[in-house]
Amino acid sequence: MNTTDLINKTILFVKQELKDSEGGHDWFHIERVYKNALSISKNETCDETVVALGALLHDIADSKFHNGDETIGPEKARQFLESENVHEEIIIHVVSIIKNISYKGGNFEKKFQSIELNIVQDADRLDAVGAIGIARTFNYGGFKNRPLYNPDIAPNLNMTKEEYKNSEAPTLNHFYEKLLLLKDKMNTETGKRIAQDRHHFMELFMSQFYAEWDGEK
Repeated sequence: MNTTDLINKTILFVKQELKDSEGGHDWFHIERVYKNALSISKNETCDETVVALGALLHDIADSKFHNGDETIGPEKARQFLESENVHEEIIIHVVSIIKNISYKGGNFEKKFQSIELNIVQDADRLDAVGAIGIARTFNYGGFKNRPLYNPDIAPNLNMTKEEYKNSEAPTLNHFYEKLLLLKDKMNTETGKRIAQDRHHFMELFMSQFYAEWDGEK
């Protein structure tokens, strides 16, 4: 099977798997990450097939929608790629990307390194910042029935991985606990540049949010 056919079959597989997903982690999230990853890869020396497959399959079974089980996603991806007779070397690389891409409270140390992982991780993180990042954050907060903001509940900047996964804090806290930290965690120069612009937009949003909350605007 040629690469184009493999990518097209992967897209169909992902669309089917995520057809009932929460709005911030649906096919359109995957599509944005895929496009971001391809764009970033143009400025890097990398295996574009691994980048494409990693981006398309990175959230095939996000652990937060599977009772915290982090093994389902990598296993689903492996089963699919094996069914398409993809070379084992590529499968191992894609599965390693899926296992190591997540933020996990910022306290997760990568156990695998590659430029392809760096690209897909940057692409995924870009979708968590800026206008879309804001929309996704409040969409998920609504999905979990969390308050928008509570001045009496301070952000927790020192959460363990488990505390991060189980947090029920107000949605605005997530900006401090993750979104505003991402621009300094980008891997590639392209990712850093784009993240800087999106970070600035989030700062403007938060300034407006607090002004409206306090009745100043």
